[in-house]
Amino acid sequence: MQRLLALLPASWEIDLNELLRLLGSIAPSLASAVIGPAGGMVVSAIADKLGVKDSVDEVAKAIAGDPQAALKLAQINLDAIKAEYANTENARAMQVAALQQSDVFSKRFTMYLTSFWSIAAAVYIGFITFSIIPEPNVRFADTILGFILGTVIATMLNFWFGSSIGSKEKDARKL
Repeated sequence: MQRLLALLPASWEIDLNELLRLLGSIAPSLASAVIGPAGGMVVSAIADKLGVKDSVDEVAKAIAGDPQAALKLAQINLDAIKAEYANTENARAMQVAALQQSDVFSKRFTMYLTSFWSIAAAVYIGFITFSIIPEPNVRFADTILGFILGTVIATMLNFWFGSSIGSKEKDARKL
């Protein structure tokens, strides 16, 4: 959060904190999006939806002063959560359909795929932890590690155990 604030003009700091506080209580998913890499676009989309100028100050004022604005943002937040759940539901439905097939490979494909990436990730993590990496390749190795941990492992866990929407909302409320 501090790094984000350091990048913004000084006049935005109070406005952004106020906007995040308001969004955190009304639409936690939007609060998370505002502090993400596409934060400017999210603020612009919110401003467009509320019919105000494209600025953090105007959006914060519109949310604070208009109960209908809060209702619109809560609806956007609900639509985003429904889309996330629909995505997970489609993956689960695919797995149920696969389990009803007679072909053993088709039944177990997602398990095989998950097993492969789990073993590959464990081998890679063990390799970069216990072997010597040439200095020019350290950043490359770190990038791959970040991809494996942040994307591959997280996606597999999300598929098998569900998403962390509740955790994301809790983090947004802390703002």
